[in-house]
Amino acid sequence: MTIDLWLGLATGIAFGALLQIGRVARFEKQVGAMLLKDMTIMKFMLSAIIVGMIGINVLASLELIPLSVKSTVIGANLIGGIIFGIGWAIVGYCPGTSLAAVGEGRFHAIAAIIGMLVGAAVYAEAYPHLKSNILSWGKYGKLTLPALLGISPAIIIALLIIIFLALFSYFERKNL
Repeated sequence: MTIDLWLGLATGIAFGALLQIGRVARFEKQVGAMLLKDMTIMKFMLSAIIVGMIGINVLASLELIPLSVKSTVIGANLIGGIIFGIGWAIVGYCPGTSLAAVGEGRFHAIAAIIGMLVGAAVYAEAYPHLKSNILSWGKYGKLTLPALLGISPAIIIALLIIIFLALFSYFERKNL
């Protein structure tokens, strides 16, 4: 195995451990998130976004990694989001938490994993048709907030961190 595969395995294990520690792989946390009664998963995701924003931008500014922005395609984002949301609502798990749940011994989450694999296979078969239709709706190129607003990424990151911390505070005050 190459170093990249070992690093991928290590970060996957670390991510699974964090899902476990944060208790976000629990079915009741998933349902609570969907009902907007438990914001544990939202706080976990916002924390990951903060760490990712800072880490990726620091590494890119040090030229240790290339910053590769994907093109914005509204059709693909809408359809993908709808499919993801329906799947999450049906099985009560998202991809990461379904794997973590199986790791905890919650074998009913295997249905979610099978659903993901079937969905990936259906997508692969439908891709040639989708590519020229849905996946081309609303193509806007490589958009970023800093480029759209004409400001430094550091300002966007700082503003988002303030907003996310305000959300954390609100969730904690409301015992969510």
